[in-house]
Amino acid sequence: MKRILFLTMIAILSTGSILAQKSAVRDAKRALGRDDLKEARTLIQQASTNPETAADPETWKVMGDIGNKTFDNERTKTMLNQDANEKVMYDGLMESYKPYLKADSLGELPDEKGRVRNRVRKDISNILRANHPFYINGGVYYNEQSNYAKAADFFEVYWDIPTLPMFADQKDAFVLDSTYQTIKYYAIISAISADQNERAIAMLERAAKEPFIENSAYKESDIYELLASQHERVGDSAKFIETLNLGAQKFPDSKYFVPNLINVFIRSGQSDKAMEYLDQAIANDPANSCDLNSVKGALFAEKGDYAAAEAEYKKALAQDPNCERALENLARNYIIQAQELKEVTATMSSRQQQVENDKKTVELYQQALPLLEKMEQVIKARNASQQEINGVLMLLRNAYYNLSVLGVDKSAELKVVEDQLNLE
Repeated sequence: MKRILFLTMIAILSTGSILAQKSAVRDAKRALGRDDLKEARTLIQQASTNPETAADPETWKVMGDIGNKTFDNERTKTMLNQDANEKVMYDGLMESYKPYLKADSLGELPDEKGRVRNRVRKDISNILRANHPFYINGGVYYNEQSNYAKAADFFEVYWDIPTLPMFADQKDAFVLDSTYQTIKYYAIISAISADQNERAIAMLERAAKEPFIENSAYKESDIYELLASQHERVGDSAKFIETLNLGAQKFPDSKYFVPNLINVFIRSGQSDKAMEYLDQAIANDPANSCDLNSVKGALFAEKGDYAAAEAEYKKALAQDPNCERALENLARNYIIQAQELKEVTATMSSRQQQVENDKKTVELYQQALPLLEKMEQVIKARNASQQEINGVLMLLRNAYYNLSVLGVDKSAELKVVEDQLNLE
């Protein structure tokens, strides 16, 4: 008898506890109805942490409603031209989001009979659809406050809402236009600005997998460029190269992927691979011959193939006679050959062979001179730094001096150059 009485008392106490927590949810709703948001928050917070009501969709629905009410109150003020607290408004908007998602997910759980009766979904989906555009405003607000992490939160929620399960059967619930695509970009850029590199990478990978909508803010290739740069930023060289390769395949006309791949291969000593991609880059961007053909020429020069290097530098100069890179590199190409020939000549015993080699050496230095003299004019015309000018003057001094030693009088020119260097 005592055991039955004891169990009955436990049941009564347990029921009383459940009723008390249910009452807390009802009281929170009443407080919300009279705009006592502070009291509503206190009550619903208690219910959300109590095992008896924490799994009740209504608990989380009310919590979301409190945030939404905060947002609505301040938004109404703005509509009436009254002073509104933007921070409170947008924080309320964000405060509503996760509780609404939790309420909906709990509402999708089957009951003891295996039935799903989601009584909160309709109301929540209507609210989220109505509030959807205001997440842009919240992102802009926090971006202006330089709080880029929070700005990213708002832009990402705007991105997320149309993809929620509750809208799976409502294909026309949102207009996914160029604005929608642009906000994805804002979310990514905000995360990057907040130094949330891994988050930005996750966003970029997601954006790359989703259909791209043409817009005025950015191109589809920009997603892959940002993804590559983020991988490089975090030091993931394998992913960096993988993304560059993918970008080069998807966007062969891009001036980002192939040039960066070329640099990667040059730095790693894979000159043959670099050559392969250089040819592709030159075909894709023939107008950039100054840089691309000059790089290709430098790779040939490194291998000691001076004739092939000369051909590439001349291609660059044919398109742009003032191409500084080609002017300097072609001059160096001749000077290096002249110096190597001088070293060989010094070891020869045949005077006739020495004379022939000296003649070739003179020709090489003389071929370098007009290139260097033009280079000096070009860089001075663009007000180059004295350090750059001195670099060219040093090459000129080298050529003038060696020509004078070989019997070609360049003493006057040599003095002019040395006077300029001595002034520094």
